[in-house]
Amino acid sequence: MRYIIIGSGAVGGSIGGRLHESGRSVVLVARGAHFEALRDNGLRLTVPTGTLTLDVPVVARPEDVELREDDVLVLAVKTQDSVAALDAWAARPVAGGGTAGERLPVMCAQNGVENERLALRRFREVYGVCVVLPSTHLTPGEVVAPCGPYTGALVIGRYGTGTDDTARRIADDLEKAHVLAPVVADVMRWKYGKLLGNLANVVEAVCGSASDATARDLVARAKAEGAAVLDAAGIPYATEPEMTELRGGTVDPQPIAGERARGSSWQSLARGAGSIETDYLNGEMVLLGRQHGVPTPVNAALQHAARESVRRTRGPGSLTAEELNRRITAGVAG
Repeated sequence: MRYIIIGSGAVGGSIGGRLHESGRSVVLVARGAHFEALRDNGLRLTVPTGTLTLDVPVVARPEDVELREDDVLVLAVKTQDSVAALDAWAARPVAGGGTAGERLPVMCAQNGVENERLALRRFREVYGVCVVLPSTHLTPGEVVAPCGPYTGALVIGRYGTGTDDTARRIADDLEKAHVLAPVVADVMRWKYGKLLGNLANVVEAVCGSASDATARDLVARAKAEGAAVLDAAGIPYATEPEMTELRGGTVDPQPIAGERARGSSWQSLARGAGSIETDYLNGEMVLLGRQHGVPTPVNAALQHAARESVRRTRGPGSLTAEELNRRITAGVAG
């Protein structure tokens, strides 16, 4: 198998770098300054044992790589970028005939629960991936993956139809590349469990940290709303103890000098990415809450604060948790 990593930032760069290091065939897909740094200097992947400089093939566009029938597409962009990426790759021809959408599997190694549905509209073979892989990408050409002994855990399953040999072959390659990869028949249950945890991302991003008492209370309230929404919708989700057990002692952050693990939303604001995935995290709970009659004032206020931060090009820490609390109270009163 050859792995085409569509979106080679924190998660994609970690997966692609580890697969390449283990001897698997990998092509990274990146844009702008990140593409140029990868092309000119290789991928600098920092792990607990040191910094690896990996000469991984990299392209900037789908047209720059000839697809083969043994390729696996790994979608690792943020959800707001999924449609454009899926459209661009699904229509690409595959050697021997047909298109990628007709012939190649795509793995959605992303937060949120919308990507698999988007992919299934364009690809016949779609695999959900619950990503537990703390990593950071702030500098072009560089990714920090601080966990060990496994770099991360990727729970894999065929979207809607359980498991198959392709999922198991991918998992075997990942396990040999320092990535824990259990194959499950209910991958979306795990992704909904991860979604509950991701409701904290925007608090860290907007407030700069989610560690003080007020911020922790906001996170707890957002998660309680999310659980109530999923229960009302009849959507099963992995419990917090299950998610903790998944990490266990195998995906533990290790101290790396000068580095501190930050969430993906914090990184988006810090890089000035121009977008943020909160609409598909907290916004997913707001959407489901509206559908099933469950109030979600905390998640709605957090979603609004994230949009505001992007619109006003604010970096992390532009609002305090106290200000967010005041906004929630005002919204409820209104």
